[in-house]
Amino acid sequence: MVAQQELSDVEIDRVFHALAQATRRDILRRTIEGERSVSTLARHYDMSFAAVQKHVAVLEAAGLIVKRAEGRERLVRADPEMIARAQALLRHFEDLWRARIDRLDVLLAEPASETSTTTEGE
Repeated sequence: MVAQQELSDVEIDRVFHALAQATRRDILRRTIEGERSVSTLARHYDMSFAAVQKHVAVLEAAGLIVKRAEGRERLVRADPEMIARAQALLRHFEDLWRARIDRLDVLLAEPASETSTTTEGE
C-alpha cells in the first residue's frame, strides 16, 4: 500500500475546485473506468473540444487525472493515488464531525444538573 501524504492547502483547493463542476466529475468517472482519449471524452458532451480540454486541464492540475501522449492523441486516466488522498481527507472531515456528534450525544444523555436556587427575600 502506498503511504498517504496529507494534501497541502493548495492541493485541497485544486481538488475541490475540480470536483465542483459536474462535467469534470463525469470526466473523472469515465477515466476511473478506463483510459480515454480527450477526443473520445469530448463526444459525450455538448461543448467544444477546446472546452473539454480545459476541463481535463483543471482535473490534471488537481492531480486527479494523468495525461499522456500517444502519437497525436492525448490519453487521460484517473490517478488512484490522488483520489485516495482526497478520499482520506474527506474521511478525516467525517471523523471530526462524527466525534462532535458523539460528544453532543453524551452531553444530551446526561441528566440535567440541579441549578442552585436562591430563597425568596435574598
